[in-house]
Amino acid sequence: MSAPRALIIRHVPAEGLAGYREPIEAAGYAVDRVDVADPAFSTLDLTEPDLLVMMGGPMGVYEQERYPWIACQLKRLERRLAAGRPTLGVCLGAQMIAQALGGEVFRGPVKEIGFHPVALRAVADNPLRPVEGVPVLHWHGDTFTLPPDVELLASSALYEHQAFRRGNTILALQFHAEMGLDPRFEEWLGRWGDHVNDAGQDADDLRALHGVLGPPAVSAGQAMVADWLAGLG
Repeated sequence: MSAPRALIIRHVPAEGLAGYREPIEAAGYAVDRVDVADPAFSTLDLTEPDLLVMMGGPMGVYEQERYPWIACQLKRLERRLAAGRPTLGVCLGAQMIAQALGGEVFRGPVKEIGFHPVALRAVADNPLRPVEGVPVLHWHGDTFTLPPDVELLASSALYEHQAFRRGNTILALQFHAEMGLDPRFEEWLGRWGDHVNDAGQDADDLRALHGVLGPPAVSAGQAMVADWLAGLG
């Protein structure tokens, strides 16, 4: 019997699976990855993989004229979500889930960048319990309206909609609990330093915090994903 298949959609090379790879592989999934720049991306049936994971990216869901693959991805994502197939979205991936479920993605009033915890909502069996009280990385300037028929799971001081779920198969995370040990964080600081400045942050301070707070953030994020995957059965 072949292993269940997890497909990771990478919107930019700097934003990969990072710390979430370990719990996904530990749950028995064979991990494949596709970049949206791959010519074959538009031909993939996104309903087929046993698990779909969509990572982050600096583009906005509303920039479909600039990035034509967004509309193509959303159309196929809608079919997957309608079928209730297990799907995890991180940052841009979470925003795409919100849009595909009937929410609206738009620019927020401020950039949210840095390490701080999210406040969990009092919902039954909240899958975010492992990250409660743990400073995790935030790096975004977009937000979204909450789609119908979903449960809000967490908020932050700057943005109310930090995570939501639909049933036990669809999980959307605005924050980056996968980041904290990945050397690509240095590329984030280099490529998107203007985001850091816009948020009133200092790159050296963020680098230092990443070294101290990153490892426990990843451990908590891995436990969160492991628990969510265990609940799919």
